[in-house]
Amino acid sequence: MFRPMRRFKQQLSNEECEEILNNCTSGVLAVIGDNGYPYAVPLSYVYLNKKIYFHCAKEGHKVDAINNNDKVSFCVVSKDEVVPEELTTYFKSVIIFGKVKKLDGEELRNAAIQLGLKYYNNKDAVNKEVEKAFERMACYEITIEHITGKQAKEVMNKH
Repeated sequence: MFRPMRRFKQQLSNEECEEILNNCTSGVLAVIGDNGYPYAVPLSYVYLNKKIYFHCAKEGHKVDAINNNDKVSFCVVSKDEVVPEELTTYFKSVIIFGKVKKLDGEELRNAAIQLGLKYYNNKDAVNKEVEKAFERMACYEITIEHITGKQAKEVMNKH
């Protein structure tokens, strides 16, 4: 169903992909937007239990696109070092393909709390903010169907 990575020698292991997902703070969600155009939007996320969670408003372009098609792609870049004298970039990145679903009730609350705790390790403050914004927020879960990570061959050769 999913293509194998063309440059398989540069492929990261699943453990390296998970490390990137755990340590990075933002990624780009790609959906099928209005009139069939791709729509890619940066967002904060948390990676838990082999799933991606993010929050957003209850309406907008991203929400409409998700409601129309639950298939998404999510990309995280953990290294992006331009090396001008070599005319290249040393990079590491992860791309996910999966299906997204809207959470509600306790699932929504728990996802919002875990997301908040990733960025601010103060449980009382995070709980207070989640309760304050709970009626206005939406949280989504991406179930990963395929994941690949890739690194520049120059990065690979340094290890």
